[in-house]
Amino acid sequence: MKIVREWKSLPPSDRGAAVALGNFDGVHMGHRAVINLAAQAAKTQNIPLGVISFAPHPRRIFQPDAPAFQLMSPDQLARALARLGVDIFYVLPFDSEMRNLSDLDFADEVLHEGLGVRHVAVGFDISFGKGRTGSPESMKRYGAEFGFGVSVAEAVGSGGEKYSSTGVRQALRDGRPQDAARILGQGFALEGMVEHGRKLGRTLGYPTANVALGDYVVPRFGVYATRTRLPDGRILPGVANIGVNPTVDGVIAPRLEVWLFDFDEDIYDQVIETELVAFLRDEARFDSLEAMTEQIMGDAQQARQLLLGQS
Repeated sequence: MKIVREWKSLPPSDRGAAVALGNFDGVHMGHRAVINLAAQAAKTQNIPLGVISFAPHPRRIFQPDAPAFQLMSPDQLARALARLGVDIFYVLPFDSEMRNLSDLDFADEVLHEGLGVRHVAVGFDISFGKGRTGSPESMKRYGAEFGFGVSVAEAVGSGGEKYSSTGVRQALRDGRPQDAARILGQGFALEGMVEHGRKLGRTLGYPTANVALGDYVVPRFGVYATRTRLPDGRILPGVANIGVNPTVDGVIAPRLEVWLFDFDEDIYDQVIETELVAFLRDEARFDSLEAMTEQIMGDAQQARQLLLGQS
């Protein structure tokens, strides 16, 4: 998959695709319905399949003080799209020029003149252009005017629930990673570099890999059964705490602390990806390190039973 970060003066090889347009944070099942429509057009016309998104995320610009909301890192998003067969990932700069384009100008200057799109797939609730005045209906009009096809994906959901990134975030904030996974079509995973910490866990018998949460949505503070992918592709079961570890002074920013079972290798400064499989309990303050250690050993036993069937 090729990543293109511009929309002006592109070579012919980067133009003429059937594209899915949206933010695609999480690439959940609703997003996949939009991408599937673009894929059908790409196959029919024998042209590349593209996805258009924006960086930074428009929400970061228009709601700068909003809580962290990211569901995937840029690398995770690129890998997810590649697995779906996307040929070109357009990560367009959401700069002052882009923000001030009307919906008509966006369709004309970016989609038609810039990317030379042959087909555009959008979701039923998309808005685009300055003031978010563009809609699926206006996109159809612009497609007819500028000569590209348009398809609109209907809402996707289950039991009356519309799948959405908002629904994923709420599930994670509630401590329901299984529900988040159902909407995403895969487990929610935090990816980041393993940082040096106090190495207290190693002293107490449960060495942890510490990863900052960065721009990710902050899941419910607590303990989770997890699976972690290492850079070499190995996937290891474990148990993790997300929060500020109130028993130990000095932790301010929430972070992930994951204990990888039956593993004792140096992975500092390496990037790992930890999937939250199940919520076990809320984060708690303990009267002593001994009491905390006893609880963590019980958490580990519960996680092993859930993940491996071990008692």
